[in-house]
Amino acid sequence: MSMHPVWRRVAMSATALTLALAMPLAIAQQYNYIAPTELKQRLESGSKPILLDIQVEDDYTKHHLPGAVPTYAYPAKTDAERAKLQPTVSQIMASKEDVIIVCPGGGSGAKNTVDYLKAQGVPESRMKILEKGQKGWPFPELVTTGK
Repeated sequence: MSMHPVWRRVAMSATALTLALAMPLAIAQQYNYIAPTELKQRLESGSKPILLDIQVEDDYTKHHLPGAVPTYAYPAKTDAERAKLQPTVSQIMASKEDVIIVCPGGGSGAKNTVDYLKAQGVPESRMKILEKGQKGWPFPELVTTGK
């Protein structure tokens, strides 16, 4: 028994719509995150990940993690902002340590940074975004000020 041509077109349209809606989800970029408690444990145990801080200079001066590498690249959207990340690429590539991206809130600026570094050849598996960023860091004893 064959399907009426109108119903066949409806079924094909529904299938096409389902695929069109599902594809972006299937190819959406996945990002790795690290919880503040896990990073704190790693730092206290002597682990030395590269803490790549992209906060703007004023925010970095007010609060940042000890040993963080300032880039002032936030939000890492424009070519000029991403260019501020370029000097860190050779340092990252010369190391085997994880790269922890610290941005104000752990959102789009950090994702932009991961995307840029990935395009520069940094393995995605080495990069993690600090959940909730610097603003969400709950351990004031591990915050420093100044440059």
